[in-house]
Amino acid sequence: MIGFSSFRTTRETGLAAQACIEKIQTLAHQANKGFSSPLYAMIDIADRLERDPQTARNIWVVRSNQQSGAETTHTRISAWPLRFSPQAHASEKPLLYLSSSVTSAELCALSSESAQRGIFCNDIETLSSNWPKGAHPWLPLWLAANPQCLPFDPASGAEARAIAIAALQSLYVEGRHGFYYMALHDDPNDFTGPMSSLSANQALKGMYKVSELDTDIQQPRVRLLGAGLALREVISAARMLREDWGVASELWSCPSYTRLARDANSAERWNRMHPGRLRRSSHLRDCLNTKDSPVIAVTGYAQHVADQIGAHITSRFVALGADSTESLPGEPTSGKTVDKHWIVTLALRALAQEDKIPQEYVEQAMRRYLLQ
Repeated sequence: MIGFSSFRTTRETGLAAQACIEKIQTLAHQANKGFSSPLYAMIDIADRLERDPQTARNIWVVRSNQQSGAETTHTRISAWPLRFSPQAHASEKPLLYLSSSVTSAELCALSSESAQRGIFCNDIETLSSNWPKGAHPWLPLWLAANPQCLPFDPASGAEARAIAIAALQSLYVEGRHGFYYMALHDDPNDFTGPMSSLSANQALKGMYKVSELDTDIQQPRVRLLGAGLALREVISAARMLREDWGVASELWSCPSYTRLARDANSAERWNRMHPGRLRRSSHLRDCLNTKDSPVIAVTGYAQHVADQIGAHITSRFVALGADSTESLPGEPTSGKTVDKHWIVTLALRALAQEDKIPQEYVEQAMRRYLLQ
């Protein structure tokens, strides 16, 4: 396995990354006129970076994925030649790796051959599979446990572009170790709308607010968190809670539960080791620092991915993943996804446990949505 010292991050590396960043920022301004899926956004970025003579020489693009792209081939390489390339060892260039890696073993091999460097984009959620999000159950465990990997599950093309820019800045301009990972779905629905610079910055920390609560309305309220394609079900559940049960929802997009958990764990560890110093907070605590309403965290992976943040939530917390519930009538057991009806029901149950709504609401929801 090649190590971090195999490639040299030089001034030329930073200039190459900056050229790519400027190109992607131009694409982002153009994309604000419409909306795209994370998969479309990243393939479009790869295609345009390859077509532009100013950026084509500044990036390695590796394509081992099953999605079609542009017909250009001049930078489509296997990562293996980077081991032997004097040019690569003299000055590192950004690496964009488009893959279809179902298992952690496959992804581990890809990251090893590229010295655990680069931006890895995985499109397996778009392929037929027996597993949630197309990923073998060990894959999300490997992502969360690998300290060199910063995993993201973007909900929209805007989130994917923001993550790509941040990765180029962090890895190749600032010279930090490790690699970024993005799970890509191909649903073009507009989950979050155009992203402000503040939202983009907070998304990179793990979560940002999609909609505010109406503080003038006195009604039961919950905070709903969703990642990736699961955010679509979260938004639908918020609508059902409002229209059918009189419950208000504060919506958050959470591109990385893992980053939120790592940041919160780091702050907690620092506070424990420095009891006499000013306590450190975390982005998760800053976003969800009140105890007045339950938090429902939803992921398209297994429940343990969202459960990572539970220890740092001060209010009632419920994690929901693709393995959290039984299949609905007529729903296939393979490749399960989270369902808006379960999100609604679990939100009602959390409110009932705090005596904010009658318990019979939960029983009515179970019957109404055929969940019994």
